Amino acid sequence: MTLGTGFVTIEEAMNHLRLVAQGQNGPVERRLASGAVVPAFAIPDHTLFNGAAVYFPGTYSSGEDQGGEPWGLRPPVNNHFDFILIARHILRETGNGEFLRQSVNGMLLIDRLRAAFQAPEIDPATGLVYTSAERRAVGFIFCDSIYMTGHLHFASLLRWRAAHQLAELERSLGEEERAQALEAEAGRMAPHFAATFGEPGRIGGWMMGATEVGRQPDVWGTIFSLYQGILSGEAAQAARATLVQALEEGTILYEGAVRHVPTNFNASATSAWERTPTPINRYQNGAYWHTPSGWLIAVLAESHPEWAAKIFQSMIAHFRREDFRKGDDFHAPWECFGPEPEASNNPVFLATATLPYEVLRQLRA
Repeated sequence: MTLGTGFVTIEEAMNHLRLVAQGQNGPVERRLASGAVVPAFAIPDHTLFNGAAVYFPGTYSSGEDQGGEPWGLRPPVNNHFDFILIARHILRETGNGEFLRQSVNGMLLIDRLRAAFQAPEIDPATGLVYTSAERRAVGFIFCDSIYMTGHLHFASLLRWRAAHQLAELERSLGEEERAQALEAEAGRMAPHFAATFGEPGRIGGWMMGATEVGRQPDVWGTIFSLYQGILSGEAAQAARATLVQALEEGTILYEGAVRHVPTNFNASATSAWERTPTPINRYQNGAYWHTPSGWLIAVLAESHPEWAAKIFQSMIAHFRREDFRKGDDFHAPWECFGPEPEASNNPVFLATATLPYEVLRQLRA
């Protein structure tokens, strides 16, 4: 979420890549007292200051009590693909993949990346990420308090991207056959996104968050799929038209920030999503986030420049008005916020500023 800003040195990125690699589980799964399982070569969700790996959100415990519902029975999927993203960033910045031959705890980095890519469960017929109630994994860190099962939209988008990125890493080592196999896997996945997550008669051009529990429109995922160019043809046109309609109707945007689910598609009067312990209009269940705003601006920059400019200006106005540097009563960038003060959560949240900056920096270039 920060590497693309240009403010993180390669040395820092390498240190973090090694840190993640050191916390990666070994070749034997761990069954925890909580009932959760850490699969072979799973990637931690976060690392404590003492270096201990925590594989599940919602806790700072690295012991037997981590995991279990409501945080999942398997570690979050996105962490495995973010591990690959770090390595690919280092390759892009240095132009040299030799660092992938470094050994961490007796295993080459490239082998750890390969194992991480294979660790999450997928649907073998489509290559899309799949999870069941019995083996549930959170798909994406910014939906980790939302209960979803079936094919997972955002996690699948990240797997598609990671396949391309790992192919780039393989090619830097002269592994052309492995690179082509990964690109073929991404190509195999692509047609299944609209077919699996789309339901035009019910949700228009939106893609749904998951196919079993969590069938609400996935605003972030739909934006990201357009940003990554995964949707094409009629599906892309419908998604863009639905997105603009939502902006015009005011169902997804507040002060340049984006909601996870359109307000007119709330699952019920008391929740945006079908199942979550979080109250409505709080956190990932209906608060507004600037984290995806850069993707949204980039998606609209060419086709709807007036909307792109309006969203950008609203976002910057919010940051300036609430800038934490103005004193103790100011807290932006918030992780999320909303019309009600109680919706504001986690002040001075890094990704709120860095991810839009990264996207807009590339857009300007």
